[in-house]
Amino acid sequence: MSQLFPTRQLRFFLTAPQPCPYLAGKFERKVFAHLPLSDGATVNDALTQGGFRRSQNIAYRPACEACEACVSARIPAEAYVFSRSERRILDRNEDLTRHLVEAEATTEQFDLLRRYLHARHPEGGMADMTWPDYVAMIEDTAVRTHIVEYRAKGTDEGPGPLIACVLVDALADGLSLVYSFFDPSEARRSLGSFMILDHVIQAGLASIPYVYLGYWVTGSEKMAYKARFDPVELLRPHGWTLMGAVERAAIKRQV
Repeated sequence: MSQLFPTRQLRFFLTAPQPCPYLAGKFERKVFAHLPLSDGATVNDALTQGGFRRSQNIAYRPACEACEACVSARIPAEAYVFSRSERRILDRNEDLTRHLVEAEATTEQFDLLRRYLHARHPEGGMADMTWPDYVAMIEDTAVRTHIVEYRAKGTDEGPGPLIACVLVDALADGLSLVYSFFDPSEARRSLGSFMILDHVIQAGLASIPYVYLGYWVTGSEKMAYKARFDPVELLRPHGWTLMGAVERAAIKRQV
């Protein structure tokens, strides 16, 4: 990565150990850096390719002792072939309209996020998020980012209700799905998977190579869904490689 941007722009820090949100009994540590305001987008590109994730103006990646369960995952969009079950998910959501909007927080989005967190992650680290916290999550950044809103079809009087949202970074080689949330009463739609599949379609149409999914966590049922996408690439010590059939079958037996 040092050849892609001047390392003198960055100072890396290590967090203290704290309970892992994915694996019971484990402790996590992260290495992080503040993205520079002057060239944040370029630095974010390089760090994401190297396994980092973005949160506001911070890029981070796991640095846990004696654990390598968190692995960066991305979908090669141009080579993707949708399975029957994935096509059914797309069909179930064909009534939704897609709106790409500026990364500006709205109270409508925040209300949807609160309902999502209350239903899906009531004990999670974001459960107590306030309106100023949400504004910072969406707007405090120096990178190329936007929100995609998914709505029920509207009328002549205005847009339909907000069903789902995803915050997306536009990278040099892909779309990075930073955070998504949706109406918990719409479980039949499989909205989490739908938003990923929709971005695979959009990336393919725009000849964008990858959709970055964040971390797949070995042994975590919460993150097992990322291994269902086929093909999917994982960042190993020797670089990005396709997940093999044997590894995929082993994961399916675990969940």
